Amino acid sequence: MTEKREMTALDAPVGAGAEQSSELTPTIIPDYGENFNPSAEEMFEAQMQYEQEMQAQAQAERESAPGFMQTVSMPELYEMVYLGKPPIIDHFLYPGTYLFVGAPKVGKSFMMAQIAYHVSSGTPMWNYSVRKGTVLYLALEDDYRRLQERLYRMFGTETTPDLFFSVASKSLNEGLLDQLDTFMHEHPETSVVIIDTLQKVREAESDTYSYARDYDIIAGLKAFADKTGICLILVHHTRKQKSDDNFDRISGTNGLLGAADGAFIMYKNKRSDGDATIEVSGRDQPDKKFMLTRNKETLCWELSGEKSPEYTEPPEPVLEAIGGFINADNPTWEGTATELIEKLELDIKPNALSLKLNVNAGKLYNLFFVQYSNSRSHKGRKITLRYDKDHPIIIEPESDNADTSEDEFQYQPVDGNPNATVCYVRGDSGNKSFHDMTDAEKENFLATSYPA
Repeated sequence: MTEKREMTALDAPVGAGAEQSSELTPTIIPDYGENFNPSAEEMFEAQMQYEQEMQAQAQAERESAPGFMQTVSMPELYEMVYLGKPPIIDHFLYPGTYLFVGAPKVGKSFMMAQIAYHVSSGTPMWNYSVRKGTVLYLALEDDYRRLQERLYRMFGTETTPDLFFSVASKSLNEGLLDQLDTFMHEHPETSVVIIDTLQKVREAESDTYSYARDYDIIAGLKAFADKTGICLILVHHTRKQKSDDNFDRISGTNGLLGAADGAFIMYKNKRSDGDATIEVSGRDQPDKKFMLTRNKETLCWELSGEKSPEYTEPPEPVLEAIGGFINADNPTWEGTATELIEKLELDIKPNALSLKLNVNAGKLYNLFFVQYSNSRSHKGRKITLRYDKDHPIIIEPESDNADTSEDEFQYQPVDGNPNATVCYVRGDSGNKSFHDMTDAEKENFLATSYPA
């Protein structure tokens, strides 16, 4: 379809105000030719294109004004659809920029090697599912000999080709981000980049730090992580001063944590202890505390318990229904919101369903690998659901299918707090916190551990 555009006569004002207008706006009318006989759908698409062009023109004029500020109304916000950010290690590691902070020699580098190995090999970590991806580990305080010895002790001869190391890189002002960008183009499946340590890539500065400078450094790294969708871990040190809030012990100003998506704080009660604790606080994950024990032979960190706030996300029956409907056997569906409601027998209004799917598109993908999109046609708004057969590989931990009766639960209190108690099931290599127990397990635990 060939479309011509012609300029009509300028709209002239009428009445008393005719002489007041010195700047007149031309009206653009599409000219489709004498033989143009479009279908209803073609007419709708042409009208939509015309309206979009006019809106874009009006928006460009608004944005060129000196006092323009970009704003979005709440209805417009709900019309936006964002991709999901599934965890890299379930319950533990998510995409974004994170500080990993601890005192010297507390075991941070061993933890980094552990994360890097499990993600790059796709093997479950601490009984948590892992999404496999390439990992770049900048071990800037090590050499290759020390790395070789450490990895061999931790993992033996089981290597993974998707884990890459470097013991030297440019600093941020010398072109580190260009180096990372080049690596990402060569290895597009990269999901984690570890910089050990942040101080090694900072510009040479005086001993005086400022909030603005710290914030700018992390903001630049975060912009790269957000653009590429990776998890960027920045290993850093704690200050010596004590604080009631462990996150206040991050060396530097609050600008570091203020610009990052979150932080991990790793600490021991005594330097010689074989036990350690990691506290996590972030924007895209609930605050948690992980209790760890070091394996004396491999020096790997093993999970002995976890504690998290008593918070559970409300169920989403609509997402669950879609997840059961769209799968590898039934990978695609298109239709209106009304048709989807009828198909799944949902109790929700069409407009509310569309808004719910807009807002929860990321969660729908994270849970069920179902991609959601919507578009407008002459028949109304159309919903498209598609199962992503190329979704990231997720390695689930092995489970023991043997039956477990109620008296087979074993419990290990942590700090005498039932919220922090670890529930062990005989024959199961994993563990559960009180927060993650089923209702039956919770009832059994409270009955056996805190009798009336």
